[in-house]
Amino acid sequence: MKANWEKIEKNVGVLEVEIDEAKVAEALDKAFKKVVQKVNVPGFRKGKVPRRIFEARFGIESLYQDAIDILLPGAYSEAVDQAGITPVDRPEVDVEQFAQGQSFKFKAKVTVKPEVTLGDYKGIEAPAAEPEVSEEEIKAELERLQQRHAELVVVDEGPAQQGDTTIIDFEGFLDGVPFEGGKGERYSLELGSGSFIPGFEEQVVGLNIAEEKDIDVTFPENYQAENLAGKAVVFKVKLHEIKRKNLPELDDEFAKDVSEFDTFEEYKQDLSAKLKERKEKEAEAARENAVIDKASEAAEVEIPEAMIESEIENMMKDFESRLRMQGMTLDLYYQFSGQDEAALKGQMRVDAEKRVRNNLVLEAIAEAEKLEVSDSDLDEELENLSKMYNRPAEELRTIFTSNGYLDTLNADLKVRKAVKFIVEQSKTA
Repeated sequence: MKANWEKIEKNVGVLEVEIDEAKVAEALDKAFKKVVQKVNVPGFRKGKVPRRIFEARFGIESLYQDAIDILLPGAYSEAVDQAGITPVDRPEVDVEQFAQGQSFKFKAKVTVKPEVTLGDYKGIEAPAAEPEVSEEEIKAELERLQQRHAELVVVDEGPAQQGDTTIIDFEGFLDGVPFEGGKGERYSLELGSGSFIPGFEEQVVGLNIAEEKDIDVTFPENYQAENLAGKAVVFKVKLHEIKRKNLPELDDEFAKDVSEFDTFEEYKQDLSAKLKERKEKEAEAARENAVIDKASEAAEVEIPEAMIESEIENMMKDFESRLRMQGMTLDLYYQFSGQDEAALKGQMRVDAEKRVRNNLVLEAIAEAEKLEVSDSDLDEELENLSKMYNRPAEELRTIFTSNGYLDTLNADLKVRKAVKFIVEQSKTA
């Protein structure tokens, strides 16, 4: 196979590939064996039609597309390896020649991983914080823990209050007509959570059990359902139940319930120490991010749009996964937030571009400093993952290898080495 790579733009080039006649003949044989299983020819059982009769009836050209589909993926992958390029998007393929008795020629327009011109990444100045924990922070953490361990108690009488969890029926009407997706029965809604469109939850506050009310709200202008965007609607609401948080007392019994300590004072001291440790880690992470950002800003790189779009898709998958863990779907999120997919992706775009840029710069630093991942580094990481997933390290190695993820893991470890390197080389501002 012959492969020639030529750049035509900064991150785009053309890969010209030629495959010899023998490979073409072999692909046509495979294509025939595949297609002949599906054709009906009088006098022959399926799969038993002789090649010469098949070609006489349907023509050799009827096998060309299947043969191309058989040859192309492997040929493209091999050509990419020969050219030493790293594609970041699907290629635009143009078949120039394919016929029996001839070589197979195609061109692929490929967007590749961009080149990075590094700036200063050694001796970067970044602040080093010495975090302290205030009494106000300890108090706020205790209140948060109170909320987490609060018991939901059914309220038999009195109006719903902010912070209550209510069980409601609701149905939305636009100009007196029910609209799709606007109905729910015995829906659990925490008042003040911001789950519904602005103005809805505030009007549930004050309702009594079994009471009904018409709630007037206006959908946001950027709401994903065009027929509702900016429209004033009426929700008919009925309140079935009210549940209110009963906060536990912050005393020795509370300490015994939520920790291994016997007294509240011991628990509070331990909480203070853990808060300080958390703040130290946050300060360390903030300093690390500041160093990375400065190294990234000092570099020159033109990021292909495909890499940004790919990162946005990864962020969307992570976001959807987090929603599912909270018992919500993307569709419900769009409905309650008034956003659509385009708006959500738009919000993620700046962060996605920053992530891609930082990663490219860190990879370039690892390359410049000849940072390598040793076998012991990989073994250590697999052991860490083994503890996380409660599966043997060697089993994870086998899974990662078979799925092609081991190279990704190596690349990730190399980036981490680059982060460690530039942080160790940094100075305190």
